[in-house]
Amino acid sequence: MAQTQSGVGGLVSIPALLNRNASEFAGSPAYREKEFGIWQTWTWSQTRDEIEALALGLLDMGVAEGDFVAVIGRNRPYLYWSMVAVQMVGGVPVPLYQDSVAEEMAYVMGHCGAKLAVVADQEQVDKILEVNDQLPDFQRMIYLDPRGLRKYDHEHLEQFSKVQDRGRAARDRLKAELDARIARLDYDSTCVMLYTSGTTGKPKGVVLSNRNVIETARSSSEFDHLRPDDDILAYLPMAWVGDFIFSVGQAYWTGFCVNCPESPDTMMTDLREIGPTYYFAPPRVFETQLTNVMIRMEDAGRFKQWLFHTFMKVAREVGPKLLDGKPVGFLDRVRYKLGDLAVYGPLKNTLGFSRVRVGYTAGEAIGPDIFDFYRALGINLKQLYGQTEATVFITAQPDGQVRSDTVGVPSPGVELRIAENGEVFYRSPGVFVEYYKNAESTAGTKDAEGWVATGDAGFIEPDTGHLRIIDRAKDVGQMADGSLFAPKYVENKLKFYPNILEAVVFGNNRTECTAFINIDLTAVGNWAERNNIAYSSYQELAGHPQVMDAIQRHVEEVNLSVAEDEMLSGCQVHRFVVLHKELDADDGELTRTRKVRRRIIEEKYADIIAALYDGSPRVSTVTEVTYEDGRKGAIKATLEVRDAATVAVARKMAAE
Repeated sequence: MAQTQSGVGGLVSIPALLNRNASEFAGSPAYREKEFGIWQTWTWSQTRDEIEALALGLLDMGVAEGDFVAVIGRNRPYLYWSMVAVQMVGGVPVPLYQDSVAEEMAYVMGHCGAKLAVVADQEQVDKILEVNDQLPDFQRMIYLDPRGLRKYDHEHLEQFSKVQDRGRAARDRLKAELDARIARLDYDSTCVMLYTSGTTGKPKGVVLSNRNVIETARSSSEFDHLRPDDDILAYLPMAWVGDFIFSVGQAYWTGFCVNCPESPDTMMTDLREIGPTYYFAPPRVFETQLTNVMIRMEDAGRFKQWLFHTFMKVAREVGPKLLDGKPVGFLDRVRYKLGDLAVYGPLKNTLGFSRVRVGYTAGEAIGPDIFDFYRALGINLKQLYGQTEATVFITAQPDGQVRSDTVGVPSPGVELRIAENGEVFYRSPGVFVEYYKNAESTAGTKDAEGWVATGDAGFIEPDTGHLRIIDRAKDVGQMADGSLFAPKYVENKLKFYPNILEAVVFGNNRTECTAFINIDLTAVGNWAERNNIAYSSYQELAGHPQVMDAIQRHVEEVNLSVAEDEMLSGCQVHRFVVLHKELDADDGELTRTRKVRRRIIEEKYADIIAALYDGSPRVSTVTEVTYEDGRKGAIKATLEVRDAATVAVARKMAAE
């Protein structure tokens, strides 16, 4: 317990870990960034110098202890340094999603009272200037990229490098004050504030302490045997808790290297060049990569196709056993080795996974076939379950206990319990301090004993201790006949198909379930190209009869699968539409982490939902959309409403 109260070896803050790393791992790479096609590298010693210079510059600018500082942009070493520099001076970093519109930024920055922002470029500067009149506490901006900003009024703007220059010049004058501020940081000091995605309302500011971040980083790093020579690719949003714990918490605890891609467009190329040893991606990334592999195989010659399918059959039988340390016969080992030389090795190299020792996916359920495919290749892909309020880790899958149908066992230091209504509760050293300026929500989420309500419904398998998640607790309801309604369970099954990007299922308190479907433009577009099917827009392709037929087959296959689960067989989809537009965060239909905002969708598309239930064969609709430049527009469409075959016997059994 003493260790938990005072930190591990006196390491009570991220700046303290930085000082240790600059001493113990001085010449080892801490950050890499690809710029102008060339990888730039900073060692841990150089990183400390860069961060210290920025921290001294912030002191010279008058940043006070307790000040909130917004950090906005894509993954770059400079922005990670900014968060640590803010911590050094006793401030609180608040990373924001870089694709947030100005009004979303205004809410977060106004709510926390941010006085300063460190931003990437002109785009982010413009968004803040647009809402500056809504931010009475806001004072200054520091920008990284000067392009396009030369003629701006620089009274409240300053370039990142010049702030560092100010810090270096003021070192003799301010170093003692900086050291004093670092020394005042303790385990209970705020490390970062991260805003929730706001699925059902306004985002909430989740306050995470050094204790939350360091204890979680320590236990999770030990759980997966992470090492100082590991490499990760930092490409997920910096405002997301997962990126913070991987790219800051675990990176500073273990001393491994954080690699930042040149741009989102070059991410896959940069992934192959770095070859990370520790890798995280949401299911959609793994699904997209597999879709691209299968598209390439369809275009390959007969011999290559035969080679691929022959050795992948071997891989599915042998690969998972090898990963789990189970006995494998000599002949199977030889066959798998041949497959590795001919197929698996080159394929992993193409995907950038040649060196992955530990891979994780989370956020949504991943399709069993997709999950098994990567493990068959020898990639140690596992699932975890977490939340911002838990500093990510609630459950994880130990090596040798990896399954596609559970999210694993409680992470080290985590306790689980299931409430009478099926909601999952947890308690751990990672449990957040509070929701900022929201005592009511804090009390409604975390009780006096530290138990946190996840909002998810699930159960713990009595024989294995593994947790299985059914759905969001608030979304679980009842069909009109009293059978269970769990929309996410069905949506995830639908999204396992490469052709389907998003799905929203309706049916609470109704006699049957219906669904909205979004096609995946990349996957379906490639299919259309291979079959010489011309189309001019997403809307035209989504409504193509052959696309509708393919989606109907997928829905009916899912119905067969759902019918096998007696408890959930009432959730079969009876009717569906393929929407004329992609659900979009800019239109308020999804959160920035691509979670469905059900209530908004139900209100916005009420006419289409009505058509799904009144027997109409088609429905005409007009939908407001937001363009990239912020302008509003409207899309008109007439959508076909399709009936899908269901399994009546299973429905009857469930009703009984």
